[in-house]
Amino acid sequence: MNIGDVARASGVSAKMIRYYETIGLIPPAERSESGYRNYDDNDVHRLRFIRRARDLGFTVEQMADLLALWRDRSRASSEVKKIALQQVAVLERKAEELKAMSRTLKHLAAHCHGDERPDCPILDDLADAAADPGKAPEPARFGPGGIDPVRVRS
Repeated sequence: MNIGDVARASGVSAKMIRYYETIGLIPPAERSESGYRNYDDNDVHRLRFIRRARDLGFTVEQMADLLALWRDRSRASSEVKKIALQQVAVLERKAEELKAMSRTLKHLAAHCHGDERPDCPILDDLADAAADPGKAPEPARFGPGGIDPVRVRS
């Protein structure tokens, strides 16, 4: 299979497949004599695994750990469960942060007249935060420890 075929079969874009190969999340594809990448059903299966893990919000590092555990038939399921529960905590914290942001925006919108007057508490709040960064809460970050979910393994 070429990269387009495996992208369609796995639901992972060709660009992401190349990226995952570059960072070592997946092994380099076999190459044809003309230099094209060749994939097989195992590659599709691995990429579907990655796609599902990504859909559940796992970081690249966590996906690498999960892939290693998936390949290791002598693994302890407790290791997998630990990673999953860590991700649950991250998702629940993110959900709370999103709810708080929603409440703030609802409050600001409720106090905005929404008419022809120039007064707008929404813009005032944004401007106040821009003028004094100490007043604004730290922006929400995804992943454990407030890190970007697309970081590369160290």
